[in-house]
Amino acid sequence: MAPILYQSVLDRPLYDADRQPTLGNFTRVLSSAEFWSTLGTTLVFGLITTVLAVVIGTVFAVLLTRTDIPTRGVLNSFVLVPFYVSPLVLAFAWAIVYGPSGFVTLFVRANLGLPTWNLYSIGGMALVSSVYYVPYTYLYSTGSLALTDPQLEDAGRIAGAGPVRTLLSVTLPLLRPALAYGTLLTVVSAIELLSIPLVLGSPVGIQVLATYLYKLGLTGATTDFGGVAAVAVLMLIAITGLVWAQTRVTGQERRFVTVGGKGTRGRVLRLGNLGWPFAAVLWLYVVFGIAIPLVGILAQSATAFLSPLINPFTVLTSANYDVILGPNGYTSSIVNSLIVSVVGGAVGIVFIALCALIVYRSDFPGRKVVQYLALYPRAVPGLIVGVGFLWAFLLIPGLGGIRNTVFALMIAFVMRFIPIGFGAVGPSILRISNELDRAARVAGAGWLSTMWTILLPLLRPALLSGFVLLFISMLKEYSSALFLFARGSEVIGTTMIELWRQGNSGPVAALSAIQLAMTFIVLIVGQRLVGARLHG
Repeated sequence: MAPILYQSVLDRPLYDADRQPTLGNFTRVLSSAEFWSTLGTTLVFGLITTVLAVVIGTVFAVLLTRTDIPTRGVLNSFVLVPFYVSPLVLAFAWAIVYGPSGFVTLFVRANLGLPTWNLYSIGGMALVSSVYYVPYTYLYSTGSLALTDPQLEDAGRIAGAGPVRTLLSVTLPLLRPALAYGTLLTVVSAIELLSIPLVLGSPVGIQVLATYLYKLGLTGATTDFGGVAAVAVLMLIAITGLVWAQTRVTGQERRFVTVGGKGTRGRVLRLGNLGWPFAAVLWLYVVFGIAIPLVGILAQSATAFLSPLINPFTVLTSANYDVILGPNGYTSSIVNSLIVSVVGGAVGIVFIALCALIVYRSDFPGRKVVQYLALYPRAVPGLIVGVGFLWAFLLIPGLGGIRNTVFALMIAFVMRFIPIGFGAVGPSILRISNELDRAARVAGAGWLSTMWTILLPLLRPALLSGFVLLFISMLKEYSSALFLFARGSEVIGTTMIELWRQGNSGPVAALSAIQLAMTFIVLIVGQRLVGARLHG
């Protein structure tokens, strides 16, 4: 972060010997009409995205966790699919199916004679983004509902409330901490989101802060170093404030505790005749929001031209995959992504385990600082991570040699996803009684020996889960690589953006299909090894 703060108060690039301190970068940005217009668009986009994601995620969580809605097991699996899909792939998928020349758009216009929609708009961007963020609210809400005492809902039913009234009057109020956490997380994530606004907004001139930063740093005629740094600092201040608010909200959850010492068995509310209508609404979302776009991008990857006016089986081709996998193709980006994901995930989970053990199982005086630093990267947008590491490599002697290499990407990716791994390992450590630690210390073991022989073996499932989550997150990451990659160190995400800018939708779809296949193979193998669903 230091190089970004330093560059924001310099009148020239930080490596320029004639640089002078100035506040002119902030003055220039804050007096720019383009910046304020972009900020307004970002706020509207973030608000619509958050409202849609929180409402849809909460509806799914309540109905699938607390009712006997039909097919809830299958719906539970489908609603989580976007969690494992890159937002870049999701944006391409929706553009292929629902864009102006998309398969479904042309079908509705040609065969049904109905008016069509405009996906390339703020509302269209927000709708696609909300599909990507629904699993976040869903996961937080289901976790909270799993700990809610069902006797409270039984009391509501005994008092004469129907199933819907019970859900609205008892279940939803108990979800306020989870909803607050999910809301703030979605707001933070929407502000930093690049891929969906880049694919759906940039072609029609719609700009949010992330694409504004992308333009200043990468696609403009010249790189505005001071402007990039000033916008980055302003984004950091805003997002850090939101993360602080998120922490304050979750710190007041004790007043919502409903689980006592006496165990209770979870029960579900019977919807009766309302079950199938509710299930039909959820299936409409799953089919049109998730299934059709992903099937569409797979179909685009295997056809020369995807249109409802032509039978797709008559235009099947492997040409798109030949472009990616051929001798002059883009296999290096696939190999680089695998190297970064495997090695970076392994190094990251070791580092994260050490951090978590120090925070939760030591008396190290600086452990609270370690905890804060391990969670802070969630406040740093991916583009700013890339900018910070690029300038750090330029400033620090001896690090210039790894710039534009997969090692630079690996370091940046590990830093970016420390909070994800920490969130997977930390709660598991807290569930292990410290009586085991004390017994080992009484037997003469030192702290390191206790951690190695007792805690780490018990944490193997959590560590493996954390590794899989890091692997998937690094495999679909692209934003922090945009300032760091060069020819020969591309990853899948940067290659997809390059192909998209060239108008090669077929190869983009093929590379998206390859990334999807790799993701779900790793996910399935990881679940088999852990012995339980990772998202559980």
